[in-house]
Amino acid sequence: MFNKIEALISGKIRIPSPPAIAIRILDMIRRDDFTFKDLAHVIESDPALVAKVLKMANSSYYRFAKQINGIDAALSVLGSHAVKNIALSFVIMTDLHPSEDDLFQLEKFWRRAITSAAAAELVSDLVGAKTPDLFISALMQDIGVIIFQTSMPNEYHLVMKENLAGQEPIHQIEERHFGYNHHDLGAYLLKSWQLPESIYNPILYQHSNDPIPEEYCTQQNILRLSDYLSSVYHGSQSVNKVREINTILDAAFDIRGECINELIDSVATKSVAILSSFELSPGNMRPFSQIVQEVNEELASLNTSYEYLVLELREAKEKAELLANELQQANKKLMELAFRDGLTGLYNHRYFQEEMDRELERTKRYKRSFSLIIFDIDHFKKINDTYGHPAGDEVLIAIARSAEKAVRASDILARYGGEEFSVILPEANYAEAQVVAERIRSNIEAMSTTVNGTPIKATVSVGYTSYRQASQIKGKEPIISMADRALYTAKQCGRNTVFAMRIPGA
Repeated sequence: MFNKIEALISGKIRIPSPPAIAIRILDMIRRDDFTFKDLAHVIESDPALVAKVLKMANSSYYRFAKQINGIDAALSVLGSHAVKNIALSFVIMTDLHPSEDDLFQLEKFWRRAITSAAAAELVSDLVGAKTPDLFISALMQDIGVIIFQTSMPNEYHLVMKENLAGQEPIHQIEERHFGYNHHDLGAYLLKSWQLPESIYNPILYQHSNDPIPEEYCTQQNILRLSDYLSSVYHGSQSVNKVREINTILDAAFDIRGECINELIDSVATKSVAILSSFELSPGNMRPFSQIVQEVNEELASLNTSYEYLVLELREAKEKAELLANELQQANKKLMELAFRDGLTGLYNHRYFQEEMDRELERTKRYKRSFSLIIFDIDHFKKINDTYGHPAGDEVLIAIARSAEKAVRASDILARYGGEEFSVILPEANYAEAQVVAERIRSNIEAMSTTVNGTPIKATVSVGYTSYRQASQIKGKEPIISMADRALYTAKQCGRNTVFAMRIPGA
């Protein structure tokens, strides 16, 4: 099976390497003679990972009365498998960063994956089939989606768009487009990382046409249940998923009745507890019985209990609203991209020019005034030559943030080009413009940008002018030229200074 996938993905899919610390953890636990102290030493080599593991160990997910203050204590109380699973979860989540779009958001992906992992542990306890690696298997069962999104985002966007229509399961759409699905791809990735077979084989058989080996039947059923339980809270067709959960638990484990409702509710409770440890918002997640109760309350006046039907109708409405919202957000994002500078996030040169036209027209119509400031970074080439262009970019970003704090809420701050910035000040005369210009200069002079531990100081030269309708200027070009001349004079006067140039008649 894996040979077939390898042949199919060759040259098309970029398989990421496993995080270095994940390799060390896995190498450690494969040894027959490893000790808690050895595993603790590996985890303690990454202070950020230590903090996350301890936060998880002390969360309400585990509900220990006594505070756990170190990795040794966590291993003693939770056991090596639990600590390994927690550490690997944080390491792998931190290391994978696919591109996002309107149909794929990484935070939503991990929120669903963590809910699935919590659900797998709860189902294991319920059916009496505790398997140490099920947490990781459930967390990683959809990891192939991230690999698709990383390697072929445009093609996979079409797959997700088809899936949004709800006519066909996503694994079938993937197989139609690529010849394999994200479970095949995820299992191949985890095998290439040399994770144990007990982690990736249950994933491989999620939608396989091949017979499932008997040793993996229980784990595969638990993974399916964990996926459905996660979908109840983060997917569509929640009612159908609840029915599927009841069917599988009855057929595979001879479990039915109220304990299933308790399981579904406990998934929400446990997931909310664990999501905070991963610094992910649970959103509006709450127990399924509470959702049903809210529906019943809405239907109380009709004296009926068609809660499943109403939930399906509500989900259809929410899906329509989601599509409309995604379209609105996509249009908003396109507008932002069109008028924002990619590095600093300020308005770009195109927006500045259009805003100058609008401000000039408004000023003429209402016989008011406005001012224009242009400033640039002194000796910026020297900063780039001394510290490198990435450091220069950090200085540009820091100066943009400082200038944002110095201007008024009504002012329009833009990156004019390169290391040059501009500010349009509506309703501002020379005196008011001079105050803002000096505040920009002094704020930037006082700040320091630290890059790779090295503080970098920078100053700016500032030129400004003011316009009012009485000056009889016809277009924006003379105003921009006057502010630019003022900037040039400020440079000639020694830099790190402010200079004004008056428009005749203004």
